[in-house]
Amino acid sequence: MASQISHIIYAKQLFDKLEKGELREGFFDNETIRKILTYKDDFLLGCVFPDVRLVAENLARKDTHMFFNQVNLDFRNLSPFQSGWKFHVYCDMKREEILNKYDFYEAIKNVENSWLANKMLEDELIYDVYNNWEKLVNFFNDIPRINLLEGLSRESLEFWYAIISKYIEKKPDNKTMHIFIIKSKQEIQKADLVVEKIEKLRRNAPAELILKKVFMEIV
Repeated sequence: MASQISHIIYAKQLFDKLEKGELREGFFDNETIRKILTYKDDFLLGCVFPDVRLVAENLARKDTHMFFNQVNLDFRNLSPFQSGWKFHVYCDMKREEILNKYDFYEAIKNVENSWLANKMLEDELIYDVYNNWEKLVNFFNDIPRINLLEGLSRESLEFWYAIISKYIEKKPDNKTMHIFIIKSKQEIQKADLVVEKIEKLRRNAPAELILKKVFMEIV
């Protein structure tokens, strides 16, 4: 599982490869490529959608992360938003494969239960890979109408994108990470603990190196 900035950068990697013609096999026919590259903003909107369940009282993880019958890169017959949503789920799975390939959890065995900390540190480490944050901040603050899942209110949806918008304004640091965790309906004590774990991970050079590899191999 990845955090929001990382999901956006994973999408950038997909866009870059499609624009360079590096993904023209399998599921990527001309119409699918055109759709994704024409509606990048909607795709990105979908990329950070599934974790809305963090702020929506009536949604569980399975409601947004087990929505598709198959988890792959087949975006045919999906809207750009749905394509981004499915890409999020795919990347969560692929990220774990990459981390396990490089024995990431062995490298951080001294930082117990660090799943949220390592996700947010990855956001910090790769933030500068993307260079159009201002446009995305404005877009997330004024999202278009989209079809809602049962149990998801428009208010929860807008709140979710608003806190992401604030979070991505600048490169994450302890303060902005702490605020994002709390606004994602987490307790202050948990936010304090996560930041402590992030500090430990920052001193773990092998772990940082592995986290930096993920976005390069995700697609």
